[in-house]
Amino acid sequence: MTALPTGIPNAPDLETLGERYRTFATELGSSPSTDAYRHVLHDWNELRRELRTWSALTQLRFDQQTSDASARAARERRDEMWPKITAFDHAMKGRFTSSDARIALEPLTGPQAARLWETDLAAFDEAIEADLVAESRAAAEYTAVLAGLTVEFNGETLNLAALTKYATHPDRSVRHAAAAARWNAMASCGEEFDRIFDELVQLRTRMARKLGFRSFTELGYKRMRRIGYGPSDVDRWRDTIAEHVVPLAAALADRAAKRMGLEALALWDEKFLTGPDGGARLGDDAWLMERTIASLGELHPDLGAFAQMMQQRGLTDLMTRQGKASGAHCTFLHSYDVPFVFSNFVGTRDDVRTLMHELGHAYQGYRSRDLPVIDYVTPTLEAAEIHSMSLEFLTWPSMERFFGNDAQIYRDAHLAESLAFLPYGVAVDHFQHLVYERPEATPAERHAMWQQMERRYLPWRTYGDLDRPARGGFWQGQLHIYKAPFYYIDYTLALACAMQFWSATYDDREDAITRYVELCARGGSASFGELVTSAQLHSPFVPGALTKTVGRARAMLAL
Repeated sequence: MTALPTGIPNAPDLETLGERYRTFATELGSSPSTDAYRHVLHDWNELRRELRTWSALTQLRFDQQTSDASARAARERRDEMWPKITAFDHAMKGRFTSSDARIALEPLTGPQAARLWETDLAAFDEAIEADLVAESRAAAEYTAVLAGLTVEFNGETLNLAALTKYATHPDRSVRHAAAAARWNAMASCGEEFDRIFDELVQLRTRMARKLGFRSFTELGYKRMRRIGYGPSDVDRWRDTIAEHVVPLAAALADRAAKRMGLEALALWDEKFLTGPDGGARLGDDAWLMERTIASLGELHPDLGAFAQMMQQRGLTDLMTRQGKASGAHCTFLHSYDVPFVFSNFVGTRDDVRTLMHELGHAYQGYRSRDLPVIDYVTPTLEAAEIHSMSLEFLTWPSMERFFGNDAQIYRDAHLAESLAFLPYGVAVDHFQHLVYERPEATPAERHAMWQQMERRYLPWRTYGDLDRPARGGFWQGQLHIYKAPFYYIDYTLALACAMQFWSATYDDREDAITRYVELCARGGSASFGELVTSAQLHSPFVPGALTKTVGRARAMLAL
């Protein structure tokens, strides 16, 4: 059991890498037999495992302390090198998608690997190498600016992640003051956020046109490795949410406002969709992991053993601190065959939900670590989010361990917030489609686009005296828009599937858990649609996919 390195990893030597890739090409060129294809695939896969591990650790060390000059320099070096490494891989994928290679490899890998590689080939050319470096640099600048924002609040100096603990404060005036502090800090960098995003939009549009696409939307779908569906399917999915979920979420908001004696729910009240937060307060990361290990062990023995391994090997960084990048994510360290969970816990109920979410990703990667190609360890992202969001729901029966008598408050809030998230998630996606259809738009016009999305998908939302979001700036706090364009719809597609697992537990809990564990083991060995079908779930793109789950949620929330 190899220990993880604690420092910043050394970058590989590009010249040495080039020689290794030339060796692969020579072997295939001299003897393109089935044995040769399989031997080179194995060696190429091992090399990619090394490179992905170096890249993931480099990013992780930067995220853990964005102000560390050495970590920043290492990440910048990685960003400069990665397009060149992508070019090496691009040539290999071209060889492995030939008809001879498919015949040799499909019995080993199935058809999904070649599908993925063909999609990757369409999304890259050496002509965009410099643009990719610039894109990574701009996205990292956004991360650093956001992580560097601090506020003085309630006698503390807090980053924006730590400030979120006040979102569930029982005193409405405190919640409002915390929201105002956050958005004043965001507004102080508003022009910087606008500049960075405009740079990203122009870079992405330029890359798309160099590759022969009409707009970045087409390239964005290729980069997301979407197989089996496209923008028209996503457009219909957004319409489904607008028709069936927006009215339900609006009813939740209206009921919450009436309960609090308000004309309308404000942004700082949205954590109270189902009532007060309750009195439970959470402990530190060790406290959370102790309860998580027990909870996952009750769910399935393999899950419990996995959580214990994560704790014993120190594969988490959970609590927030100054200089730490915002958000939460799971990364897989292929050379060590383990995942790593990064988060920003502040002692609120969302810590539990986030931990279950990221451990869902982590468990899936761990179960998939021995699949034949690295491409399968992490599925395409809409499929990957099923594992994370489903675990949030499957662990409901264990919430008393964390919240005691307030466990039902947590469950009700989780369900209501999940329903309300669906409209927000499709709003983020629709906004990005608008942005990349009009890359010449001004910052003011982009803010107006976001306001248009709020009117369609979030009609209950009000901002009071919070000037920045009231003027259409709320989206600037959503890091996916900057760092991972077109990612966000994946959460909504996955949530529709996760809620089917949740609903199934009321019919046959053991069967639902078994299907979940089996789905995790399949990793990314098939497309999103194929994986959903294999788990006996309904694709979100099929009419009626939400009928049963939304009906059950409506009944449970007494709407």
